[in-house]
Amino acid sequence: MKQMPDVDVRARRRIAWRLLPFVLLLYVIAQLDRNNVAFANLRMSVDLGFSDRVYGLGVAMFFLGYVLFEVPGAIIVERWSARKWTARILISWGVMTMLSGLVHTAGQFYIVRFFLGLAEASFFPGMIVYLTHWFRQSDRGRAIAILYTALPVSSIFGAPLAGWLLGIAWHGWAGWRWLFVLEGVPAIIMGLVTLFYLTDWPREAQWLSPDEREWISGALEAEKQAKKETLHYTILQAFRDRRTLLLIAPYLLANLGNASVVFWLPTFIKRLSGLPIAKVTIVVMFSAIAGLFGLLLNGWHSDRTGERRGHTILPLTCAGFVYLLLIPASAHPQSAIMLFVLGGTFVFAWYPVFWSMPTMILSESAAAATFGLINAVGHMGGFFGPYIIGDLSTRTHSLLAGFAFIASCYLLAALLVTRLNIRRFNS
Repeated sequence: MKQMPDVDVRARRRIAWRLLPFVLLLYVIAQLDRNNVAFANLRMSVDLGFSDRVYGLGVAMFFLGYVLFEVPGAIIVERWSARKWTARILISWGVMTMLSGLVHTAGQFYIVRFFLGLAEASFFPGMIVYLTHWFRQSDRGRAIAILYTALPVSSIFGAPLAGWLLGIAWHGWAGWRWLFVLEGVPAIIMGLVTLFYLTDWPREAQWLSPDEREWISGALEAEKQAKKETLHYTILQAFRDRRTLLLIAPYLLANLGNASVVFWLPTFIKRLSGLPIAKVTIVVMFSAIAGLFGLLLNGWHSDRTGERRGHTILPLTCAGFVYLLLIPASAHPQSAIMLFVLGGTFVFAWYPVFWSMPTMILSESAAAATFGLINAVGHMGGFFGPYIIGDLSTRTHSLLAGFAFIASCYLLAALLVTRLNIRRFNS
């Protein structure tokens, strides 16, 4: 008779296979709908007469809407229902993505991007909170790493899809309009699916056996009690904790760099290389493949060693140096393309390790609120970064100042992370 694996092995495996592919798919859709404007801009700004400054401000408006509902949305996930709140988010952002294909003026572009950000607000911190309901501390780095693979995966699939859609003109509509309309549909569909598929808490999971439900609930409760014995935080105390402030500052700086890269990368490549749009999207895809490799390797090694801080500092530092090297390499298109691909290895790799650090300090509503606070303030980097790049490009008629700005953001973020004192955990 075949022996059943131990309950902990069975529960962890079943939870991982049930939840992680689904939340990954949701986040891939989120990234497609958030970032497709980067590819649309290869044609949209020319068609509508937008300057780099107008495009940068339009991108920034997403993050202005996004930050407004981060903290309350994350608390709603913790205290009400991740399943219902996530479904609401998906459906509303799908509708706003489709409406993005109807814009004709800069004002309309700003408005639709603002409401897209408002619709998507709290999705990411809500997902981080949701994973803490199901994964122990020793498994959380890998779980968050899988969630974060959505960033490169969305580009791996989204880049060639965008390249194809930008070349069509169905019913007299430009391809960039179809890009928004067609990529909004999956969010609405998956919002409806989420209502039936996700389970809020392990105790409600009929797809786990009774002993598996009991084991995971007990393991997570034991971790929670261990944190409470050390220090019980209220939400206000969590906000005032020095470590929370030390997490916010580097996340803000790193997001200034990351948002600038994500929303300007296709334009950077196009202007430096002169490649046609189809080949530009292929370069973006290879950069994303490198990013997937770097993210998974860094998250896996961090969990294996139990070390978090160094695994955050190293990719941030490497990303900074890549963008410094792009300044002299910009005169050599082939070298610049190689650096763009290499940079992809580092620009996402720090994310999952970084987000496992707050969970080592806080629990329950204090953690949920802190996730929302860090993400909200950090995403102000998404507001300022793309706009600053557009403004620098308009003022200097060059990309070099933008590269220097991105490099400085990453290197300063790495420097600030060195000030964090986060203990190792035991697997």
